[in-house]
Amino acid sequence: MRHINRLIDPTAGQILVNGEDIGKKNPEELRRMRALEIGMVFQNMALFPHRTVRDNVAFGLEVRQVGREHRWALADEKLRMVQLADWGDRFPDELSGGMQQRVGLARALAADPGILLMDEPFSALDPLIRRQLQEQFLELSKVMRKTTVFITHDLDEAIRLGHRIAIMRDGRLVQIGTPEEIVTAPADDYVADFVAGISRLKLVYAHTIMERFDYYCAGNGPIDLARCPKALEGATLDELINLAVASDLPTVVVDAAGASIGVVSKNALLRGIQGGERHGRPAAGS
Repeated sequence: MRHINRLIDPTAGQILVNGEDIGKKNPEELRRMRALEIGMVFQNMALFPHRTVRDNVAFGLEVRQVGREHRWALADEKLRMVQLADWGDRFPDELSGGMQQRVGLARALAADPGILLMDEPFSALDPLIRRQLQEQFLELSKVMRKTTVFITHDLDEAIRLGHRIAIMRDGRLVQIGTPEEIVTAPADDYVADFVAGISRLKLVYAHTIMERFDYYCAGNGPIDLARCPKALEGATLDELINLAVASDLPTVVVDAAGASIGVVSKNALLRGIQGGERHGRPAAGS
């Protein structure tokens, strides 16, 4: 993470932020990038105990010499985003651990950076508070639409929050992919062991386990499309199970335009749940 904002210089390779090689930036350009383009949320919130919550959130703006009225208005806006609107005049020791972590997030957001670096921000919290903050972060992400690099040792958390996951081992990247790719096609035994206990029900989708019509019909005969339940190609295993329980017929998979593109039989569904070999899967782009 410290390579991304160049607090540590890489020994090889490039790091591109918005297409620019940060290794070529001079100290002044680096300071500007860190102040304006990249926000960081630490595992230890590092709030100033002698400053109010509002002043903590506005501290980065104060360093940039933004006027007090304006920076306080921005701080209050970010506090509202993290549901701490009524706590601006309090001090950090009056807040719970989860609330302090939300102050840290508001502080990172105050400069409106395009990139957020989050270093195990929820790991020190109890499970209930941690899950609540995960849910709040997901809601904020829909509004903020910022690139976020989120470091965690909790695979469940990574799968819940991440669109793309990078798994590291011994200082090297072992696999990069979507949660579905990580779970269904682990790159090696290390990743396979890592994901062995993860439920596939909300991670594997119809387009992954569906079979070609010709493959299914060759062993089962023609399909009456009008009678079969239908599911979008992005339907999860959990949704497909509900359809399979309600009907003895296979589920027809359709695309966003409503065109039939494949079929999920009971056997294919069971293989998808189990993680076994998939037969008759449509080729990419077919």
